[in-house]
Amino acid sequence: MIPRRILIVDDEESFRNVLTVILRKEGYEVEGAVNGEDGLNKISGAAFDHILCDIRMPQMDGLEFLQESKKTGVKAPIIMMSAFGTIDTAIEAMKSGAYDYISKPFKPDEIILTLKKAEERERLRKENELLRKEVKREYSFENIVSKNDKMNKIFEIIKKVAPYKSTILITGESGTGKELVARAIHYNSDRSKMFFVPVNCGAIPENLLESELFGHVKGAFTDAIRTKKGLFEEADGGTIFLDEIGELPPQLQVKLLRVLQDGEIRRVGESKSIQIDVRIIAATVKDLTREVNEGRFRDDLFYRLNVLHLSIPPLRERKEDIPILIQHFINKHNQGLNKNIKDMDTKALELLMNYKWSGNVRELENTIERAVVLTDGERIELDNLPFEIQNFQNEVPMVSMAEEEYSVKKASRMLEIGLIRKALKKTKGNHTHAAKLLEISHRALLYKIKDYGIVES
Repeated sequence: MIPRRILIVDDEESFRNVLTVILRKEGYEVEGAVNGEDGLNKISGAAFDHILCDIRMPQMDGLEFLQESKKTGVKAPIIMMSAFGTIDTAIEAMKSGAYDYISKPFKPDEIILTLKKAEERERLRKENELLRKEVKREYSFENIVSKNDKMNKIFEIIKKVAPYKSTILITGESGTGKELVARAIHYNSDRSKMFFVPVNCGAIPENLLESELFGHVKGAFTDAIRTKKGLFEEADGGTIFLDEIGELPPQLQVKLLRVLQDGEIRRVGESKSIQIDVRIIAATVKDLTREVNEGRFRDDLFYRLNVLHLSIPPLRERKEDIPILIQHFINKHNQGLNKNIKDMDTKALELLMNYKWSGNVRELENTIERAVVLTDGERIELDNLPFEIQNFQNEVPMVSMAEEEYSVKKASRMLEIGLIRKALKKTKGNHTHAAKLLEISHRALLYKIKDYGIVES
């Protein structure tokens, strides 16, 4: 391990020498400076892990050194020392950016303990900084891969709305990546330094949901043994993601409306409101317009949530994304599972292209992760896919006409389904070319595909 470097800034040579001996015994690499100016010269030419600085020195004292060093961008923790210190001096040093303050004379164990605490704080700071960078990279827009026109339009919209506080409603089937989009919006906004708080409104029991969202005061109900912050308070300055918003009970819809209107929450059992600054992103698999029309969701809340609406298309409507998603997930799980898989067998890929993917992108990722685990070589084979996918038949079996069946309508329907499938296969799913082969309009083809429930490959 590389020894940690410490700079001692003190005008007393004897003290520097004694402290140097103590620190070198602990494995530190030590350098000294005779005053503040000398200290500034030393930090401009070398990097230090910690700086120990006396306050009373000639030419430039410790507090002036502290202020000047901070201007240079030094990130090493600076610990101030003084034999003439007071509480006011300590407070002034801490306000100026010192990590800690210790009084002379001190025991060797005291300075070592202070340094160890500073090292732990720095380790946590760097770890947190690295984690934030990794999270931001993971949820960057570039990491949400797609070649689909609808998805690319959505990316353009969320890039524009990310910097603003506007409420966003994301709709789409389960597994389409609604939370991924919400996190991308948060981590590409000015709120990224604060918390992203996800809440599944359908997973928390109704009797606990209000307390979870808004908090409670001690004694508000039987189990309220202490005052507790709610998730909205935890998200203050950041973003709260209300997944499955369509499951929110009516009485909580009213309270959420108040948050959206006034920017205030009220803990359970408390009479006063708390002002908060939270961006709200909501998501649902439900058709909220229908929920409003049928009286299960408040229309005023719906309009407040639906400021910006993003509708995420299901995977079956963007089959062109399947190959790039597969490669993306292979790369991702290679790293996590220490594998070196390059690609996928053609037959396996063809089967995945034809599969129905009712669980959307989430189901596809789970399938690829399983395949990566089971694959021994550098290529995912057909046998590495789940049994239900291997045995999936894309085309619905043709129903044979019974001898006593004379319906022209049914026979025509069966014939049309067969011809449409044949044309789509020949044109590799190109609707325009398939419509020409079938000698019908493009619009008529789309209608028939939907009406007959034809699953496209």
